[in-house]
Amino acid sequence: MKTLDYDLADEQATVALGTALAGAIQQLQGQGFVAFLNGELGAGKTTLTRGVVRGMGHTGNVKSPTYTLVEPYQLDKWQVYHFDLYRLADPEELEYMGIRDYFAEHCCSFIEWPEKGRGLLPEADVTINLAYNGEQRKITLAACSSTGNRVLAELEQTF
Repeated sequence: MKTLDYDLADEQATVALGTALAGAIQQLQGQGFVAFLNGELGAGKTTLTRGVVRGMGHTGNVKSPTYTLVEPYQLDKWQVYHFDLYRLADPEELEYMGIRDYFAEHCCSFIEWPEKGRGLLPEADVTINLAYNGEQRKITLAACSSTGNRVLAELEQTF
């Protein structure tokens, strides 16, 4: 499976990577896509997702769903969901919110703290590990499926 590593100088570079990732995802032409985001608080998970959401056509604010668990973005050809499971007390809470409905064709999901939903989440197409050392971000994207391989191959061509 394909893996890509990036050292990003600042927030703008992180958003730019997210925008490039959005372009790669759009090449799937409506096939569903799931990414798991791993990293400590402040590592850049929401910043990267902001780049993806904007790269897929959203022009408004992109905020962290820390208190709402999920922020939906209805776009022209995609429904993008940004999950933050940090405050999830029990994975069963995901059942009550109809979690399975979020993973369909034309749906793209970015899930922060995916380990909190273990057993109820689908497998990721790409796992994204983020680390911030106070100066720059180190981001590793790893494909976990054939769909993930296609997305990362496309990303590698553009970023």
